[in-house]
Amino acid sequence: MTTSIEQPVPARPASEDATLRAIRNRVLWLSTAIVHHANRVRPNPYGMKVGGHQASSASMVSIMTSLWFEHLRPGDRVSVKPHASPVLHAVNHLLGDLDASYLTTLRQFGGLQSYPSRSKDPDPADYSTGSVGIGATAPVWGALARRYVDGHFGAGGTGRQYSLVGDAELDEGAVWEAVLDPMVAELGEVVWIVDLNRQSLDRVVPDIGASRLQGMFAAAGWQVITAKYGSLLEETFQRPGGEALRARLDTMSNPEYQRLLRCDVDELRTRLPDSDILRSLVDGLTDDVLLEALGSLGGHDLTALRQAFHDIDETRPTVIFAYTVKGWGLASQGHPQNHSALLTEQQMAELATRLGTSLDDPWHGFEPGTPEALLCAATAARLRRTPVPALPTVTVPADLGRTPTGRATTQAALGRALLDLNRAAPQTAARVVTVSPDVSSSTNLGGWVNKVGVWSPTARPDWFADDAETILHWREQPTGRHLELGIAETNLVGVLGELGATWSRWGQPLLPIGVMYDPFVERALEPWSFGIYAGGQSILVGTPSGVTLAPEGGAHQSIKTPSIGLEQPGCVSYEPAFVLDAEWTLLAALNQLGKPGGSSAYLRLSTRSVDQALAVVPQDPAAREHRRRQVVAGAYALRKPADPAVTICAMGALLPEALQAAERLSALGHEAEVVCVTSADLLFRAVQARAGRDESASWILNAVLPADRARPMVTVLDGHPHTLAFLAGVNGVPACHLGVTRFGQSGNLQDVYRYHGVDVDSIIAAGLDLL
Repeated sequence: MTTSIEQPVPARPASEDATLRAIRNRVLWLSTAIVHHANRVRPNPYGMKVGGHQASSASMVSIMTSLWFEHLRPGDRVSVKPHASPVLHAVNHLLGDLDASYLTTLRQFGGLQSYPSRSKDPDPADYSTGSVGIGATAPVWGALARRYVDGHFGAGGTGRQYSLVGDAELDEGAVWEAVLDPMVAELGEVVWIVDLNRQSLDRVVPDIGASRLQGMFAAAGWQVITAKYGSLLEETFQRPGGEALRARLDTMSNPEYQRLLRCDVDELRTRLPDSDILRSLVDGLTDDVLLEALGSLGGHDLTALRQAFHDIDETRPTVIFAYTVKGWGLASQGHPQNHSALLTEQQMAELATRLGTSLDDPWHGFEPGTPEALLCAATAARLRRTPVPALPTVTVPADLGRTPTGRATTQAALGRALLDLNRAAPQTAARVVTVSPDVSSSTNLGGWVNKVGVWSPTARPDWFADDAETILHWREQPTGRHLELGIAETNLVGVLGELGATWSRWGQPLLPIGVMYDPFVERALEPWSFGIYAGGQSILVGTPSGVTLAPEGGAHQSIKTPSIGLEQPGCVSYEPAFVLDAEWTLLAALNQLGKPGGSSAYLRLSTRSVDQALAVVPQDPAAREHRRRQVVAGAYALRKPADPAVTICAMGALLPEALQAAERLSALGHEAEVVCVTSADLLFRAVQARAGRDESASWILNAVLPADRARPMVTVLDGHPHTLAFLAGVNGVPACHLGVTRFGQSGNLQDVYRYHGVDVDSIIAAGLDLL
């Protein structure tokens, strides 16, 4: 599986390697001292564990020193494995991008974050990591986003996308969903470096299965490079008995190897040889050479790493398996429980002596004019990036001027609104990019896809273009504006997050919209949430939704997604009932993308066909704008009698039931007001703002739930009832909350609604109970 070396990298002068080793030693010291200070020096009045990962950082020190100080270019981007964040801060400090005052603030409020963060750390981080597996795949989607921006707007430039991956991260399914996607095989700028230290959190992994992992990458079309042994071991293999040593190491289990790393030299001479020829070789090595040779792995050898980077084939993605030792260079190296272990004060003092620094002055830099200081300065100059250009003005119209008639669904409204936007504001629509996991036609994006085409790095023939029965035309070309991935929701939201970050990377905002079945939103929630945390602004559309998808049964009926949208930070959640509401909320969400202080959005749409006349859209332009403002703010009164006895607050697909219940209650002598909720999220923010706990506007509460019209309240939605339960607290009224709290059943719409207690009769009964 190892790529053969056809053209060895020319040897570097010994003085240059010595300088690089000195910088590596300083990075090892700084990364270790950063964690040490946070845990053992900084006052900790609460006694809570601070944490940090000295051993996990140490295994990455050589890789990151080699990458930054020899190979990176300004256009390259790097995702650093979460537990190596102290190494990133150490490197940034040496390059002048992080003041020494921050080195004492790891995991301190306002200081260095636990894991690399684009939005919260004071020093540069190309990708936020911390959610295992998600940070590893981010550069894959970053590569796609860069190519898309470059092809459409001539921005983005060039550059590799590196992922520094812990070997334990390869246990995550999200990694393999990304590796196996057919589109990824074309991304030659993607380079993963696997820190193969063969340890997890609690143990040495008995069989890391490197050959199996290498085969899986190769089968997916990736180039596989292995940096297994360092120069000293390779030289030792050339001695008499060297092949016996290689065979011994190649067949040795991971735990045995790790245990040998912790042996003193006498014990090592006893335990390592398993034959006379190997014993003869071991006996011929000095103590220092024997101890150093055993730990001479490719991931710590600057020459081996230099060769690995040299051998990268940029026509396909590459993975480099770099064999390392967890805790390399530390007293804890190779120990099975070293993951969160901290060096003692004495061990830190011994490390400082060995690395030529001081525990009393841990942040002292290289003296000006020394080779190390000069290399740091030269590297900083080499990696200096052009500032992100000013963002272009992107104007999203608030209203496209159309008033829907007849029966229609909010799901169909998505595709129609995009086509209308393309006609009304082509310059804005040119920045819209849609993404779906192989469900374009079933989520009503077919017309949009036919209009704008499918994005592909290279043009591909549409072999069904002349087939008269083909409705969805699959024109794949670099100018396309729809991305279709395989059926893997984590891939979709990974791309969505990176497309939503192009404004901050290259000064070119995109308006990305991802569409998936609403029941699968929970599957994609964690990586999408992490993308928002990392600064990606996008719109996630969940459709079809709820038990309204009646015949599909419980497997395809979403319950918790409305409250998930309400609770997701950095996101505005909408669930419109009517086509025009869907259009207005979509346009409002698009207007919040691609800029500082922007926001993502989640739209929950339905396949239920609803009579649009029920929306009673005002004809007068001023009244229409008044309605639009309330729709975008979270709610509006749809039925407003002079003196209601009860208020029905309904959201989404259940508005027809709410209106029918109101009419029947009126016939019984109890007038009912109907409030159409478009965003439980924004209404809750308004409640918090009224109490001074949020900066949102609170005017919408006075508009739709004024105190002088406070009445007993029934809330109802196709989702969990607690989503709207807080509305009763706006004016402190008695309330009954209807919704879905059980797994669904297959059936027709009325049977399913009756089963869950959200049908017309149930709404009437709830109102009468309150009265």
